[in-house]
Amino acid sequence: MPPWQPDQGDGTYRNPVLHADYSDPDAIRVGERYYMTASSFNYVPGLPLLESDDMVNWRLVGHALPRLVPEGTFATPQFGKGVWAPCLRWHDGKFWIFYPDPDHGVYVITAERFAGPWSAPHLLLPGKGIIDPTPLWDDDGNAWLLHAWAKSRAGINNILTLRRMAPDGRTLLDDKGRDIIDGNRLPGYRTLEGPKFYKRNGYYYVFAPAGGVAEGWQSVFRARSIEGPYEERIVLDQGRSAVNGPHQGAWVRAADGKDWFLHFQDKKAYGRIVHLQPLRWADGWPVIGTDGLAPHKGEPVARHAKPAAGAVAAPATSDEFSSTTLGPQWQWNANPQPGWHSLSVHHGALRLFTQAVPAARDFVRGAPILSQKVPAPAFSVRTHVALHDALDGDRAGLIVDGMQYAWIGLRRQAGRTQLVYAQCAPAVMRCTEATQVLLADAPPAMHLRLDWADGARVRFSYSADGAAWTPAPGSFAAQPGRWVGATLGLFSVGEHAGGYADFDYFRVSR
Repeated sequence: MPPWQPDQGDGTYRNPVLHADYSDPDAIRVGERYYMTASSFNYVPGLPLLESDDMVNWRLVGHALPRLVPEGTFATPQFGKGVWAPCLRWHDGKFWIFYPDPDHGVYVITAERFAGPWSAPHLLLPGKGIIDPTPLWDDDGNAWLLHAWAKSRAGINNILTLRRMAPDGRTLLDDKGRDIIDGNRLPGYRTLEGPKFYKRNGYYYVFAPAGGVAEGWQSVFRARSIEGPYEERIVLDQGRSAVNGPHQGAWVRAADGKDWFLHFQDKKAYGRIVHLQPLRWADGWPVIGTDGLAPHKGEPVARHAKPAAGAVAAPATSDEFSSTTLGPQWQWNANPQPGWHSLSVHHGALRLFTQAVPAARDFVRGAPILSQKVPAPAFSVRTHVALHDALDGDRAGLIVDGMQYAWIGLRRQAGRTQLVYAQCAPAVMRCTEATQVLLADAPPAMHLRLDWADGARVRFSYSADGAAWTPAPGSFAAQPGRWVGATLGLFSVGEHAGGYADFDYFRVSR
């Protein structure tokens, strides 16, 4: 069974439908199937591709972006940069993803099949601070691009800007956009961003969140003309629910004509997890979720009837490393190099070649880490690591990574193999690692485990035989990374290259 299961088996589901960090989700329906992508920031491959038959049970089928561009920029970890909120569309017989890099501009990629291959990124709109693009191909043949702004790069935000676009998505047809929605003129609005463009019954609709990631709400704007003026309404907020900041996502019409809204909730170390809300229309405005405290304003549901029938499914987590390729759940924190790993040198094991990083007490900041998302409120992970040809300073193990991190694993020190446990906290962009030696003379191979409790409290343990476990002292409060949740990872690093570590499996259980 997957570590998190939203499908209740009785025709209903519970929220969230994805208890994992699929930030800024956007989704569409093509035929009878639903498709989703999400932000991926500096993680590679980027732009996750998820499919579903019912919007509740999602399968991770791959990624649209094999490597981040410009490639040289992302040769080392660039925390919080890279792929921000994307927009997924089906148009002219193919899939489109418009995605922003806040330091470079808006890129466009396309594919005939959702699982790929996808085209190389085309830079449609160069510039700094241009984020959250959403296209609209209008009924009259014109095409448009709407986007938001990141104040950290552009010096402005809380504004949505409209541009004329060629229908092929290759060029823009104006020199300067027009600001059609200005949150600075709306009482109480801040950080208006993440727009999604739609058209219904002669109205242009912009679904856009405001108020901040953790505390915000979902607004909708509508106008008879694409350039406005736009009316405004808040259609979803926390209300009496336990779901803080419910916003930013996708309006999806199911095959039976009923409407739904997928959005995220910021849950700190868990990242931005995905919820599914029913959506209904009243007087030409959407109401999302169940009736809230104010007229026309919805609040999140905890449980609801499923949109459609669909078999139980979930994104992959465990990996026996028996394939010639890594499972789709794995991502690197930078563009990977061929010498970072192998699945063929030692069949049935993942070999991570020791990567030399500058001698630093917080080595994770510059180290290649193979990681995946936190998959559930509570779960366990087990792995087995063996250290080979190690030089003094080599380290390999199991890590919970974020702006603060903790790991357990093997270290070569003064010609001896040690079992160590380390924490690095507190942190802004740098932290100080404190290491405890658990076994001064450890065998060259050990079983490692982490137990993640609801509330993001993590305990590590170790075993020589995989049966009798010894806990490491204390526990670790997992913390988010830069715009992402914490991640679960494997690594092999040192001050010099030459050694390697073999991991026999990575097993995630409830």
